[in-house]
Amino acid sequence: MSNENAAPDGLKAKHRAMWALGDYPSVATYVVHGLGGELVRACGIRQGDRVLDVAAGSGNAAVPAALLGADVVASDLTPELLEAGRRFADERGARLDWREADAEALPFADGEFDTVMSCVGVMFAPHHQRAADELVRVCRPGGTIGLINWTPEGFIGQMFATMRPYAPPPPPGAQPPPLWGDPEHVKSLLGDRVTEVDARRQPLRVDRFARPEEFREFFKARYGPAIATYRFISEDPERVAALDAALDDLASRHLADGAMDWEYLLVTARRTAA
Repeated sequence: MSNENAAPDGLKAKHRAMWALGDYPSVATYVVHGLGGELVRACGIRQGDRVLDVAAGSGNAAVPAALLGADVVASDLTPELLEAGRRFADERGARLDWREADAEALPFADGEFDTVMSCVGVMFAPHHQRAADELVRVCRPGGTIGLINWTPEGFIGQMFATMRPYAPPPPPGAQPPPLWGDPEHVKSLLGDRVTEVDARRQPLRVDRFARPEEFREFFKARYGPAIATYRFISEDPERVAALDAALDDLASRHLADGAMDWEYLLVTARRTAA
């Protein structure tokens, strides 16, 4: 197991608290629900495979993998998301293990899993190389690493860029989450420890929001990073209004006929032999 170079407890506590804000499970269920199944298919998960979902949230990818008969562990830093995931799994008749765990210091043995995956999750670990090292470490030689991450150029990457001037400054050493959506960045993180790297940019069709304001209000109320940003500027009405307008403008530029395409990067790779 690896716990070296783990980030300070205070930083992890802030991340845990941020993702407990609002209602991320509703985002996973009603907005980005298709991503989990897409990742499971890309990884080629089969019955009996030992699977780890890192930063699993409420089980968007872990539950579909379990329903295929895989032996799944869903890990996440935030207990509230794990509890929501348990309910989500029970409703669908899926059986899997839920473990509280830091993506930068996973409490699992070297080579323990056939597939290690993360669906718009590990990208939010602040120290990218530490997280990537852990993904590789717990995957067996010849096993699969699969990732879906928002791209910097896509809608969610641009949403983070829009919020950045209004958000609290990032802690020293933390890297922007959408960098995980850059193929070259991911390849550099995984290095020569993987082969057969396939990185593809793909769109997620989102048709839940008919107007820009609907998107903004949904994320403002339910998405932890957006809630934290608005709380940071809550005592400055002019900045709140400016961020509202900026997010509305972003959504209006992507909305067409009541739908948006949100770009993500799908990466699969095979762990090299030890």
